[in-house]
Amino acid sequence: MNHILIAEENRESRIAMANLFIEAGYNVTVTTTAAGVLQGIMKKTANVLLLGSSFDELAAVELVPLLKKCCRNLNIILVSNEASLPVIRKLRNEGIFYHLLKPVLPEDREELKQVVACAFHNPKSCYC
Repeated sequence: MNHILIAEENRESRIAMANLFIEAGYNVTVTTTAAGVLQGIMKKTANVLLLGSSFDELAAVELVPLLKKCCRNLNIILVSNEASLPVIRKLRNEGIFYHLLKPVLPEDREELKQVVACAFHNPKSCYC
């Protein structure tokens, strides 16, 4: 089953992304806590993680290495307008699947949908 975990502090962004993927037929869970992310990953319910730049007072750059240790093949998509180029490089080295800016326009939402679809077609996405 295609299950997406959305970890985003911003309520409007979280709701918009959740609605986008619910309408597209995905199972969606949302969280604003690191504990919620870890629970979703450890229970192996999430195949793809949409991660904001920070939440629960943790920066994505701090959280991604831990998440990848819990599930090395988890496809993490960073959705952030705030990350600098050095931070993006570091996260890519840590193994994020993709980085994109928060969707604003319809074509931005289409890019997000395409990236998620690609993440689900990545053969290693379901094996932790």
